[in-house]
Amino acid sequence: MNQKQKKESLLRNSGFQTIIGSLLCIIIGLLVGYVVLLIINPGGAGNAIVAILKNFLYYPSAAAAKMYFGTTLVKSSALLMCSLSVLFAWKVGLFNIGAAGQYVIGVGACLYCGLKWGMPWYICLIAAVVSAAIVGGISGALKAYFNVNEVISCIMLNWIGLYSVNMLLTNVKEQSTPYTKPLSSTNKSALLPNVGLDQLFSKNQFVTIGLPLAILMAVLVWIVLEKTKFGYELKATGMNKNAAKYCGMREKRNIILTMVIAGGLAGFGAGIFYLTGIEQWMVQQTSVPAMGFNGIAAAFLGGSNPIGAVFSSYFIQHITSGGTYVDKTMYCSQISDLISAFIIYLCGFVLFFKVWLNRYLDKKDEKQKQKGGAA
Repeated sequence: MNQKQKKESLLRNSGFQTIIGSLLCIIIGLLVGYVVLLIINPGGAGNAIVAILKNFLYYPSAAAAKMYFGTTLVKSSALLMCSLSVLFAWKVGLFNIGAAGQYVIGVGACLYCGLKWGMPWYICLIAAVVSAAIVGGISGALKAYFNVNEVISCIMLNWIGLYSVNMLLTNVKEQSTPYTKPLSSTNKSALLPNVGLDQLFSKNQFVTIGLPLAILMAVLVWIVLEKTKFGYELKATGMNKNAAKYCGMREKRNIILTMVIAGGLAGFGAGIFYLTGIEQWMVQQTSVPAMGFNGIAAAFLGGSNPIGAVFSSYFIQHITSGGTYVDKTMYCSQISDLISAFIIYLCGFVLFFKVWLNRYLDKKDEKQKQKGGAA
């Protein structure tokens, strides 16, 4: 194979096309965000976009930068799990917009077990996974047996979950604030162990085993979807459930199982985040946490690939955290969310780019064949 053939083979590779398309989405999204910053206040646009991109590198001290880098990774691990939740369902032909609500249910379960019942971290984590999986399974069952669109049932369950968790965690909140009691002073056994990982990030106590567990889960999801009979059956059901049924596959069971697993992944994300003690839940919260919805962005920016989601989740969280360092006298910190939103909408460009590139390569091959035939 000569150099030209190798180049064309690389250009036709689906993974390579996804990477190039995603990078283009990011670049265009950042450029559009920069234009918006210029419109709002041209004087500080350059510094603002730099602050968003730098994030933890905003700190001149290496120790401080390393510590906040660890915090970004902790948040990225939770976002990765929500991303895996969305893409797992998507691979099976379902749109799990309920990852946000399943994440909330996971928060409620792990914090209640840790604060009210004094359970250790592994029981709290299991509770988060199981409770979120049950909620996901409800949407799956409604889809399988009553053909209720999973988007509708998931959106309804998002709000049911939010207000149910608010009522539940009112029993374990601080008396003087609307926040739940801190795990660090109420039940230290509910905190995920560090196993020395905190030392790598300037003694950042929030960096725990949740970080490697999230990476391991991404690899596991990839193996299940791409290398197992079970994963093949799930994807076959998503492509055509009637054909899957004809082939002897239990299509209803597969749909329910998909949503159960997707819910469990979101619940796992809630557990590895809140069981670090990095945040307390506000029981007067009136909106579903953005973590679940950002998972949609990370899933599609990563090309609906579990390994790609690892990198896209970090990027989304990186610029989201970077938004807190913009000059608040000129811009609001949510400007980074706006840039993320642009990138989300541009994710559709990845598919367009792949289709356009393949057509271009096909036409190029056809012209070369015609030239060869004429010669």
